[in-house]
Amino acid sequence: MADLLTLKKFEALSPFEIKDELINLAKANSKRTQSAFLNAGRGNPNWVATTPREGFFLLGQFAISESKRVMDHPAGIGGMAEAKGIARRFEAWLAKHADMPGASFLSAMLPYAVKTFGFDPDAFVHELVDSIIGDNYPVPDRMLVHNERIVHEYLMWAVCGAPRPSGKFDIYAVEGGTAAMCYLFKSLKANRLLQPGDTIALGTPIFTPYIEMTHLEDYDLKVVQIKAPQENKFQFTDEEIKKLEDPKVKAFFVVNPSNPPGMGLSKETIAKLANLVKTKRPDLMILTDDVYGTFVHGFRSLLGELPHNTIGVYSYSKYFGCTGWRLGAIAIHEDNIFDKMIAKLPDAAVKALDKRYGPLTLEPRKLKMIDRIVADSRDVALNHTAGLSLPQQVMMTLFSLSEMLDEKKAYQAACMEIVNKRLWALLDGLGLADKLTPNPNYDAYYGLIDFEFWARKNIGDNAVDYLKKNIHPLDLAFRLAEAHGIVLLNGGGFDAPEWSLRVSLANLPDDVYDDIGRGVRAIARGYRDAYEATKGGTK
Repeated sequence: MADLLTLKKFEALSPFEIKDELINLAKANSKRTQSAFLNAGRGNPNWVATTPREGFFLLGQFAISESKRVMDHPAGIGGMAEAKGIARRFEAWLAKHADMPGASFLSAMLPYAVKTFGFDPDAFVHELVDSIIGDNYPVPDRMLVHNERIVHEYLMWAVCGAPRPSGKFDIYAVEGGTAAMCYLFKSLKANRLLQPGDTIALGTPIFTPYIEMTHLEDYDLKVVQIKAPQENKFQFTDEEIKKLEDPKVKAFFVVNPSNPPGMGLSKETIAKLANLVKTKRPDLMILTDDVYGTFVHGFRSLLGELPHNTIGVYSYSKYFGCTGWRLGAIAIHEDNIFDKMIAKLPDAAVKALDKRYGPLTLEPRKLKMIDRIVADSRDVALNHTAGLSLPQQVMMTLFSLSEMLDEKKAYQAACMEIVNKRLWALLDGLGLADKLTPNPNYDAYYGLIDFEFWARKNIGDNAVDYLKKNIHPLDLAFRLAEAHGIVLLNGGGFDAPEWSLRVSLANLPDDVYDDIGRGVRAIARGYRDAYEATKGGTK
């Protein structure tokens, strides 16, 4: 088992880096004991959405036939697909290949999109075909025209919730939520909206990179934590929300539902935040990361509640099982405080930004924040080749349309059923299944095991007090890996309680989660025995 000195060295590392060490220990245990290696440290789901993927690969075959229709050189060279009449040819081709996987989806998708969005059929099909072939740079560079309309409607359902916000959002298709974070930090700094030494608030616990990026030399931001404690069902308390009244706090970054607790903001919490912004902090910039919103019934994002103050980040990765596709979106309302704040910057800053964005437009001061983010993502000079890969944008279109066509929300129900079944298996292993009731705001994608909270009820306060005085919090994760072959991330790295563990309910078979719960209980018994030994007593 790792000693105290070794564990202290790991304190400075991200939980995602500590994970590699835990994996090595767990694999060694698995070889030694012939038991299963259980890595519940990653959020990568072990399911995939098949219907839109079938459509994607079949659409690719039609695209090749269209390319060969224009030019079919014996050396294996085709031409660029022609738009005129392409929708009619597509329908005829699908009729001929009606027995192929994906044909029924594509046959339903086309008339649905044309009717719902008023698309010109040829223009829409040509965008799909030309893009899946990938023979052009992205134009517009921010996002394909038809794809943006479709993703806008998808986000209205996936994150904005009811009531639907008025007006529209400008959307930038990016390489997953990861790229969205990088681009936003970079552009907020470049546009003098967040400068080194400024103070921001983080809703904690929170996805670790939000904590780590603020401390980078590039940004050097001061951080105020807005805490959502377990005792308050992982909702921000009134006292914590009050911290946002301080005008020094320039921005509030929140992951909703949270990671790792998995709790969506309640209607009451959202109402309190909305009231604060509208009455006391109309200048507060908000960034909300809503990746897990689709796992909560009736989810409502701050993007929907406070559209003018909020930048929204969304990733398709978790819901559709497509982390490898790198599909994400940044959304900013057409009427937003970011554009207004840039316009009010001191004269020297405005002139510096004129110089920065001058090569892109004759009127750089009219450049919207969303388009500044696009430019900054390619260091401005390479703006002309910005934009998400076009085949990726096609996949984004098809994922979005598959959800819209699913009127009964069978896919969403199935995803929720998968993670909830695993949750209750974990709780059963922990001996908690009969003690807890479901929380409608909980996404069940991750579980946060507050070990201290649990242990006080199961091995007693004295044993826990001994534990906290004599054993390092990371010992819990290391002991699980070495003794049981189980990899969980340390909650402290997410600014969750030190003696907590994050378990992904998305990436392992259903039948192992009770084993994980029992493994945690076994570690607790070992700690209790160590405590009893110090008293010279018995169990």
